[in-house]
Amino acid sequence: MGKGSGSGWGKGLSGGVNVIRKILLSYTYVAIWIFLSFTVIIFNKYILDKKMYNWPYPISLTMIHMAFCSTLAFLLVRVFKLVEPIGMTRELYSSSIIPIGALYSLSLWLSNSAYIYLSVSFIQMLKALMPVAVYSIGVMLKKETFKSETMANMLGISVGVAIAAYGEAKFNGWGVFLQLGAVAFEATRLVLIQILLTSKGITLNPITSLYYVAPCCFVFLCVPWLFVEYPSLKAQSSFEFDYVIFGTNSVCAFALNLAVFLLIGKTSALTMNVAGVVKDWLLIAFSWSVIMDSVTTINLLGYGLAFLGVCYYNHAKLQGLKAKEALKKPEQTDEEAGSLLEQKLDRGDDNNLSGRKIDT
Repeated sequence: MGKGSGSGWGKGLSGGVNVIRKILLSYTYVAIWIFLSFTVIIFNKYILDKKMYNWPYPISLTMIHMAFCSTLAFLLVRVFKLVEPIGMTRELYSSSIIPIGALYSLSLWLSNSAYIYLSVSFIQMLKALMPVAVYSIGVMLKKETFKSETMANMLGISVGVAIAAYGEAKFNGWGVFLQLGAVAFEATRLVLIQILLTSKGITLNPITSLYYVAPCCFVFLCVPWLFVEYPSLKAQSSFEFDYVIFGTNSVCAFALNLAVFLLIGKTSALTMNVAGVVKDWLLIAFSWSVIMDSVTTINLLGYGLAFLGVCYYNHAKLQGLKAKEALKKPEQTDEEAGSLLEQKLDRGDDNNLSGRKIDT
């Protein structure tokens, strides 16, 4: 009796320690991702803003990131062989990676361009439209099922963002257009990843993703760069490349890709969405208190409405995942029962087949 209770207590204590360890690790992954995402956003704003570092060349900055990530990914995959490449055929590359790379390059270009015209806080408010864009494009491409309740929620988020935009002290139409374009391209990319890669059973970790996608992005960005930014950079004969600034910025961008994989791989995409809401509020607070961006009451009221909509969307997603898990459990129980029956049959210890009489 004493042994059994002592053993049970020991197992309970061990289980409790494991749960606490998992919770602490999850919070650590979330903290790392928030810190790196926060750092990259503020760093990009610092470089591109005309009132700060004053280097308003978003295409060039994105190309530097892609060149650095491509080089580092190549070294890790081909030289040091720390990561195994997947079996990438020419057909798969042209049908899947190239469209995803093109959308990714457009998304990065436009989102970085928006930092020149808009405050960090307002950009985070506009990014609340991401679930709206992903769901709408998913419905159009028949990846999501249209539900009136979900669409009403999306409408609520949109109204909240519209109110926040109405209250923006330094509203810039071109900047809003760029950020909305970035959201649309990024949402399309996320849906296409599900359609073109996930449906084929292909998963890319951040290293292999950068190994295949980053060079593609770099090539796509070369075209607008030659016409939009190269003439202006060429005219600035006095410009000297700051290896410390751009090197550190590129390292942060690469580390953020790793943190995304770490967070989703060790927790879930839903956890990342929830953490993203926390990060947005932190960025708004930082933008208002440190960078001294104007944040109006209407801004906060509008974003608060959008925030509630995003929270409800994440809650609905969580309930959907729980429902799926609940449906899987009976299937697993049936499989386990079938497996147990097979084991009994193999041992010949089933009552029906062991030569014993069964009462009817």
